[in-house]
Amino acid sequence: MIDVLCIGSVLWDVIGRSASVMRQGSDVPGRITQIPGGVALNIAMTLRRFGMKPALLSAVGRDVLGDVLVAECADMGLDCSLLYRSDDLPTDRYMAVEGANGLIAAIADAHSLEAADDKILRPLTDGRLGCASDPYRGLIALDGNLTETLLGKISRDPAFAAADLRVAPASPGKAERLMPFVTRPGAVLYVNREEAGILCQAEFPDAETAAAALVARGAKRALVTDGGGPSADADATGVVSEPPPEVLVTRVTGAGDTFMAAHMAAEAGGADRQAALHRALRAAARYVSGETPHD
Repeated sequence: MIDVLCIGSVLWDVIGRSASVMRQGSDVPGRITQIPGGVALNIAMTLRRFGMKPALLSAVGRDVLGDVLVAECADMGLDCSLLYRSDDLPTDRYMAVEGANGLIAAIADAHSLEAADDKILRPLTDGRLGCASDPYRGLIALDGNLTETLLGKISRDPAFAAADLRVAPASPGKAERLMPFVTRPGAVLYVNREEAGILCQAEFPDAETAAAALVARGAKRALVTDGGGPSADADATGVVSEPPPEVLVTRVTGAGDTFMAAHMAAEAGGADRQAALHRALRAAARYVSGETPHD
């Protein structure tokens, strides 16, 4: 009943948004929301909207916040049966402030996910989903909120050797954690232009150049977004690119996750590279414009 695993952060997003242009020290009116979030969960929610059946592999506390979060995820049709539920670790949270000029600041409190370490991966090795001798062969979305040590282990773990592994960083500040996946056979990278530059230790003028550079460094395939500029999909056969639709931006947190999930769903449905990129850009545009609800 599962057709994709989403591994990584499952937490509460606390987002403050204002229609005003903000800078350091700004004190402005706006709205504050608390909604289910985290890279893995954002991807799973979007995959579910596109008709896929995602399961979550993450750490969620057995506190009140955790119980409510799991209940809301289950109500959305997400499989929560494989979550690692800890009696000692609190449920993680992410807090961000957004203004009319984009993301102002954010703090990710993912200490419980980091403390849980490889306990969240047990279903892939204990026989529930696979084991070292018979690894999981399906689609996996992996986010970069895991520790550098755990991400390095995953890049070498035979339990992931047969999977279609799609990888996204949690933020530019954590992009270096994904270095082992640049040369891992079979991994597909989803990054923005800044993150591609960090992985390649270079600056790129556009997404096309950045995606091609990642492939030249050994990546099987790289999808690179660039805000309002064209996005690109590169592999050994070449690069395809397309500009995103022009929309009024009302939110940015979760846009990259929406892009990645929509692209995965499009390809799972048989779309070719250009069509999948087109659908992913349209889905991300609808999201940042506020047309698509964050459910």
